Amino acid sequence: MKWNNSLHFAAGLAFSLICLLLTSCATMHSAKTSSDSTAAPIPQKTIELQQIAEAHAHFATAIVHEVNEESAAAFNEYFLAAKLNQSDAHLLTEVSNRLIEGRQFDRALLVLRWATELPNADDMIFVRLGFVYSQLGDHSKSIEANREAVRRMPKMLVLRQNLYLNYLSAKQPDAALTVLNEAAAEPDTDAEFLSNLGELYANLARQFPDQRLAARGKALEILNRAAAQSPLPVPIQLKLGDGFNLLGDKNSAAKMYLEVLNQASPTSPLQDILRSKLVDIFLRSGDLIRATEQIKAILRDNPKNAAAHYFLGSIAFEQKRWKDAIDSFAQAIAANPAIEQAHYDLASAHIAAGHGGEAIKTLDATRKRFEVKFPLEFLTGLAQHELKQYDKAITSFLAAEKIALDGETNRLSAGFYFQLGAASERAGNFADSEKYFEHSIALAPNNPEAKNYLGYMWAERGKNLTRAYDLIEAALKMEPENDAFLDSMGWVLFKLGDFHGAIEFLLKAIAKLNQPDATVFDHLGDAYAASKSLDKACDAWAKSVSIEPNKTVQKKLGDAIKKLNR
Repeated sequence: MKWNNSLHFAAGLAFSLICLLLTSCATMHSAKTSSDSTAAPIPQKTIELQQIAEAHAHFATAIVHEVNEESAAAFNEYFLAAKLNQSDAHLLTEVSNRLIEGRQFDRALLVLRWATELPNADDMIFVRLGFVYSQLGDHSKSIEANREAVRRMPKMLVLRQNLYLNYLSAKQPDAALTVLNEAAAEPDTDAEFLSNLGELYANLARQFPDQRLAARGKALEILNRAAAQSPLPVPIQLKLGDGFNLLGDKNSAAKMYLEVLNQASPTSPLQDILRSKLVDIFLRSGDLIRATEQIKAILRDNPKNAAAHYFLGSIAFEQKRWKDAIDSFAQAIAANPAIEQAHYDLASAHIAAGHGGEAIKTLDATRKRFEVKFPLEFLTGLAQHELKQYDKAITSFLAAEKIALDGETNRLSAGFYFQLGAASERAGNFADSEKYFEHSIALAPNNPEAKNYLGYMWAERGKNLTRAYDLIEAALKMEPENDAFLDSMGWVLFKLGDFHGAIEFLLKAIAKLNQPDATVFDHLGDAYAASKSLDKACDAWAKSVSIEPNKTVQKKLGDAIKKLNR
């Protein structure tokens, strides 16, 4: 384009020079024939032709400087060309473009202003004028020019975008929203116009929280108007899907992505992209069934897609389908052993399934491949706890704590100290256990599990019974239907000598059990025995040993039967 324009001006230069020569000859001839008289004034037309010729000469010189990479000289010559011929719209446009490209904004402004004074000035002149004013920091003039451009070309959204950006630069979000609303009111706009307008609304919502509600509502309205048009090109459908997704309308986003997915060829790379977007939407919205469908579709096309196997394992883990989770995490690792988190999640699934030994094997392999980090030691402790290796579990938990104290203190949560407290209690380290449970409660006062555990531990040992009662009572206020908490309350009341109160809570606990629990029936037997209801105590203890044989309970039952038979 640049060299075509240059040839155009070169041709104009040649023509102008010919005219100038002819005019000069005529003038000389006239001067010879009237040498005795005063020379006549040069006609205006001749002056204009001379200026045009000079303008073209400056333009041609500018091109030579530009070719020789003499930018400063080139810009000077371009400006002189425009100054000498301010009536040539094409010349003014060409020169303004070159000056803008060279960031000569002051001189570009003068050239553009000359262009705006011409009759039937080109519409794009006002676009360039708005840009130059913006670069010079004159926001009011930039807005004025951009408004004129919008008036002349209302269907060009980029012009409204320029005006929108003017108001954002001037920190006037209300005016920016008005610009977008005016664009939204423009009749007969196509889906591309509307989808791009929706992006501008979303941009305003992100930048200005006060405008978020209004802008988001208009953005969704605009995107729905675009989505209603038919047929829609695939790029527009994708843009609409991304817009809906960004604005939180997951259902509309999924609908748009699914429409594109149904049109895509089976071998198109677009399929995996769309399915990944759908998986993300369905997972975030909790629709695990449809998320699983899309992941399985990805795996049909690419059985070694490690990420797909990993997400499938995560869904199975969420649904407590431990075997499926284990299989999927194992396949993810086989496809890409570098996914470190998959190793930890595989071990977690084994622990949840009661496979402590398999979890240890997984973690030992992980230890050889990756740097030892908090999750590795923590999960090792959980697996050892599952295997009833409580001393080893404590060692692993303390190793995890040391790692966390060196830079990841956020890992040391109430849950972490709950596990450390539980392992310490099982190992018989009651003083340490109390310390860890107290720390867990301090970190999460509204978590009832630690309160119940510590309270029950004290009740079991007949220690700190008043505080134990308070802790268990607090846990029950948070979860009044929890069978374990009801059992704990029954047991602490038993230890406090309130046998009838104990029986009441233990019967409530039994009513809430999902499956029979030997310990609760043992507690109930003790409470009945203490309240002199030996026959009911025998029934409770008999139920306990039928659920889980226990020599201690069996002895209590035998002794009670002997007393009844005397």
